[in-house]
Amino acid sequence: MKVWTIANQKGGVGKTTSTVSLAGLLSSWGFRVLMVDIDPHGSLTSYFRYDPDAIEESSYSLFQATAEKRTIDPAGLVYQTGTEGLQLLPASVALATLDRQAGKLEGMGLVLTKALNGLAGEYDYVLIDCPPMLGVLMVNALAACERLIIPVQTEFLALKGLERMLHTLTMVLKARSAQLPYLIVPTMFDRRTKASLESLRVMRENYPDHIWNKVIPVDTKFREASRAGLPPAIFDPRGRGVMAYSELLSYLQSADSKTTQMGAAG
Repeated sequence: MKVWTIANQKGGVGKTTSTVSLAGLLSSWGFRVLMVDIDPHGSLTSYFRYDPDAIEESSYSLFQATAEKRTIDPAGLVYQTGTEGLQLLPASVALATLDRQAGKLEGMGLVLTKALNGLAGEYDYVLIDCPPMLGVLMVNALAACERLIIPVQTEFLALKGLERMLHTLTMVLKARSAQLPYLIVPTMFDRRTKASLESLRVMRENYPDHIWNKVIPVDTKFREASRAGLPPAIFDPRGRGVMAYSELLSYLQSADSKTTQMGAAG
């Protein structure tokens, strides 16, 4: 089971779009996929027509059970999305209270890791959609994953969010025994604008070893797919945005394969 985290410490850069696009593609390719929403805003949860304000069983339930020192079956928190092979562990707005609670409790940094260990064998891929801030939720997501995907909107304000995200990653890696491969993915690219072209140039100059060599373009079909509550790959399989994410997915799978081979050789 591969676990990927999609994170950035800036909102509005395409994290949820990237999560649902990659997850939808994986399911359409025949993989069993679980999306995990740990953002208190619940954008991914809302995408599939569940209400983060009203939902009773959610990713928050995992942390609540840990705090109360009781066991919980993560499989009982999984919801259907209406797309075959694609399931959701949704978010609740109650997640916003965790950072206040976590300082008083032990073992809150590995809640997600333990829950996903309990689901091993049920899924081929798990994709985690993160909140845009450093806290116990992002720490959990980074601890649980084998690969980090950092969507970055191709505009200058987003570059600061990338800097903060990489600083956070450096801090978190000090507590990990293994390295965490990461990939910067330029999103919302519009070649007609100077801002997109220039910010992409800066990213490629500053992070040449970690940036994907292609881009995710601006595509209004993403918004239309969201309104329909469908993964973009189902809504418009031949759309330019979907085709770009398909190339990204192939790249990620190839990178995972190489990492596995290197690990076996070592």
